[in-house]
Amino acid sequence: MDVNGTVAEGFEPVRDAFARNFELLGDRGAAVAVYRDGHRVVDLWAGTKDVDGAAPWERGTAQIVRSATKGVAAAALLLLSQRGELDLDAPVGEYWPEFKAAGKERTLVRQLLAHRAGVPVLDRPLTPEEAADPEVGAAAVAAQAPVWEPGTDHGYHAQTFSWLTGELVRRVTGRGVGAWIADEIARPVGADLWLGLPEAERARVGRVGPVAAPEAAGGLRTRPKRAVSEAYADPGSLTRRAFGAISPLPDENDPGYRAAALPASNGIATADGLARFYAALIGEVDGGRRLFTPETVELARAEQSAGPDRVLVVATRFGLGYMLHGSASPMLSPASFGHPGRGGSLAFADPASGLAFGYVTNGFRKSVTADPRAQALVRAVRTALS
Repeated sequence: MDVNGTVAEGFEPVRDAFARNFELLGDRGAAVAVYRDGHRVVDLWAGTKDVDGAAPWERGTAQIVRSATKGVAAAALLLLSQRGELDLDAPVGEYWPEFKAAGKERTLVRQLLAHRAGVPVLDRPLTPEEAADPEVGAAAVAAQAPVWEPGTDHGYHAQTFSWLTGELVRRVTGRGVGAWIADEIARPVGADLWLGLPEAERARVGRVGPVAAPEAAGGLRTRPKRAVSEAYADPGSLTRRAFGAISPLPDENDPGYRAAALPASNGIATADGLARFYAALIGEVDGGRRLFTPETVELARAEQSAGPDRVLVVATRFGLGYMLHGSASPMLSPASFGHPGRGGSLAFADPASGLAFGYVTNGFRKSVTADPRAQALVRAVRTALS
């Protein structure tokens, strides 16, 4: 496998790990980028643009990153808080009166961000067409009764996070969440990421699809705990219902789906775009704009939820919209905050080292929060820093 791109001196272990992902862990097409103190130190890509094609991955190839989008959506709400336009300790219903229905009148904005709102499921799942309509999605989640008392427990809002965050941005700003992110986050920091893919960018985006775990020696194979396997197998479990809030599952290669703005699941980005975004959260990038103040960084990564997750059925840790470093989603250090995408992608910032990381792939595996390919790259970054 020919690996393209560059690494700064000392970061050669990342190139080696990236090449091994193709040799041993089944990557078809992927890219990884790392920034340190606002400057790019790793920019690598290899393989094919499409999971089922032969055209090469190029610099600037983008992919759908699934739940790694949640970290960008969280930044929108935290920036509104930083600007004094949104109170994290206010009830959601103060901005969105319809959300007060069915026992949710005391749900706080911070609880929504920390997966404590109690509405990870919809009693009637939405079709892909309904899910793409922000008004339909918002009305469905506003009418939904919580499955636990908001604020008393946590469980991953896998799909409903889209309408919870997107509608709050719309109510506060009067603008759609995709347009707001383009104008206030992506464009100012020069990050190639989109929530609602513009037609002009379609040609850059590859086809994604499932890939099997490799059988070859060196390809680590792990079995999920029985409780996790049973939760995913049970159609009535919170796990299945949360991930099935859109049913049938959308075609992630459909241009219509990619043009929609679903902050939980359908952001599209380059690896460099994700890494650059996280670099801008914690500092200036190439001498340019910084997004979060130091106080907002600490707010984002302050633990809000920890312990057994009622949806993922493993112990998870969340700050305000971000997963935190832990056994379910290992990142670089205890200071790290970010978000994986189910099946592969990962992006995070580590304020302790001044480092930001982004990995995207077109081949999705069954992993939910700790893909072996992303983890191999994180370990290599840690080696480079030691």
